Amino acid sequence: MVEQDYYELLGIARGADDAAIKAAYRRLAKEHHPDRHNGCSDKEAQFKAINEAYDILKDPQKRAAYDRFGRAAFQNGGGGQDPFGDAGFNGFSDIFSTIFGEFMDPRAQQNAGRGADLRYDLELSLEEAFAGIEKTIAVEAMATCEKCQGRGCNSLDRCTSTCKTCGGMGKVRAQQGFFVVERGCPSCRGAGEVITDPCANCHGEGRAHGQRKMSVKIPAGVDEGTRIRVAGEGEAGVRGAANGDLYLFVHMMRHPIYAREGTTLIADCPVSFTTAALGGTISLPGIDGKPVEMKIPAGIQSGEQLRHRGSGMSVLNGRGRGDLVARILVETPSRMNAKQKKLLEEFRATETGDECPASKSFFARARDFLGS
Repeated sequence: MVEQDYYELLGIARGADDAAIKAAYRRLAKEHHPDRHNGCSDKEAQFKAINEAYDILKDPQKRAAYDRFGRAAFQNGGGGQDPFGDAGFNGFSDIFSTIFGEFMDPRAQQNAGRGADLRYDLELSLEEAFAGIEKTIAVEAMATCEKCQGRGCNSLDRCTSTCKTCGGMGKVRAQQGFFVVERGCPSCRGAGEVITDPCANCHGEGRAHGQRKMSVKIPAGVDEGTRIRVAGEGEAGVRGAANGDLYLFVHMMRHPIYAREGTTLIADCPVSFTTAALGGTISLPGIDGKPVEMKIPAGIQSGEQLRHRGSGMSVLNGRGRGDLVARILVETPSRMNAKQKKLLEEFRATETGDECPASKSFFARARDFLGS
């Protein structure tokens, strides 16, 4: 499951102010509104995602929770509507859990043996992010003990006994002032039983530290900061408890030609001043391996952009591709032979000023300013 970053979805920086967030939302909502695309299901899904991102980022408390925990901050609170969600609680019982440990909170006992979630930072090239790829990664973490197969004991028969600390209840009580606080038993971790013949390899945990390799599929269109959740591939749980999840965080390598803004690829293309003046063509290596030909109109100026639609990056969880933009940089020759210099001198002698209207206008204004 790929969870696209809300800031990336709206095309804004993480430090964007409220005005920038609102402006980005209005522009994208108008662009992707289903009514403008004859009810296209992809546009409708994109429109819903944009609205979801805006609903979170426009609210300071929800935005702070998202910046800290990501979408996980709202998965248990119905999209952030829980009255305790913004404070970092999932409900009234979580407040008691924070104050009194596991008092009146059975979820904490049920999840006590669950394996921890893991983070893996995955570096991709631009070409890999464009096409999507299946990667083999190595993860070092607690895994199911191979010797005891996760049972935690040496014998295949019953090797547990009732916990003496809690008497098999899985809970212990303690006096704290006026309150009697009930929490999970520290000896059996809420199981009510303890291992009598613990495995020598895992010491009764049912899991041991090791390295395992796995294959993960990366969809086309991922970008810097994209988070991919791989369910059940985190740390192994204690004695058969649920595994945690693995979260892949994507990082992009620098490309020698292209910079990336969302689905748009941008290349700075130096061209000679004669090509800029007379026009011509340039050929860029497409991200899909096919050359992209772009025609340069005569008289193009440095900094102007040429756009080739449909030659950019793949759209994550969607169809189509973004654009490829060539940003023109007119290069002035630094080394010329005598013949070239003579030709330029002849050209300068015939100049009237109309060849470069921007230059003519600027210096005319400068003369007027000095004369005033």
